[in-house]
Amino acid sequence: QVQLAESGGGLVQAGGSLRLSCAASGRTFSLYTMGWFRQAPGKERKFVVSMPWSGGSTYYVDSVKGRFTISRDNAKNVVYLQMNSLKPEDTAVYYCAAKLKSGWDAIPREYDYWGQGTQVTVSS
Repeated sequence: QVQLAESGGGLVQAGGSLRLSCAASGRTFSLYTMGWFRQAPGKERKFVVSMPWSGGSTYYVDSVKGRFTISRDNAKNVVYLQMNSLKPEDTAVYYCAAKLKSGWDAIPREYDYWGQGTQVTVSS
């Protein structure tokens, strides 16, 4: 089993920045890919970014390219999502997710583990 715990959400003005953290614990050696998703009220959960647990190529949804950056602290088993130039449309609950095998990174059902989510609110 793997446990994921997000933190770092909050309220920020448009143009501001936040850094989300996702702490992974348990059988982390079994992980293949880490991802961040977000879900706005009344909307479906959508892909934001993914990266291999061991490092390597990252994939971003077009709407966050150039503004969001995913990274990982190997020693702490923490994955970060640095969010800059935030916009009101970035407002959502952000979820960290992990999967055990390759596949479509952008599809939520491909992921085996999920965090509890952290709220990000961007005011205009």
